[in-house]
Amino acid sequence: MSLLERLADAHIEAAAERGEFDDLPGAGRPLVLDDAPGVPAELRAGYRLLKNAGFVPPEIAARREIRDIEDLLRMARPESDESERLSRRLRWLETRLRATRRGRALMADHAYGPAVRDRLSERQDDADR
Repeated sequence: MSLLERLADAHIEAAAERGEFDDLPGAGRPLVLDDAPGVPAELRAGYRLLKNAGFVPPEIAARREIRDIEDLLRMARPESDESERLSRRLRWLETRLRATRRGRALMADHAYGPAVRDRLSERQDDADR
């Protein structure tokens, strides 16, 4: 442990003994743990920044749009122009999503991809209720 780390620890311990941490907001309650344990460690900071700024990864946005189009197709008349337009858009999105899976895509990650798909399906189930 470096001198700076030992000095910081000493200051923290002294403040704790004086009770300076007793009235902090959230004292006595459990910590809110990271909500993205399935995200690969090297991507967590970047994705957290994007999430906090209101952005989602392109793979997630495409999957959401695919889900929305599939819902619309279930309600559309089978032979209508709208149905054909939605079907073309769906095929294009699925093709683009398959192309992004090659190599580095987040949704293709064997640990993270299934967790995201499960989470999205849970949200869809909640929305359907």
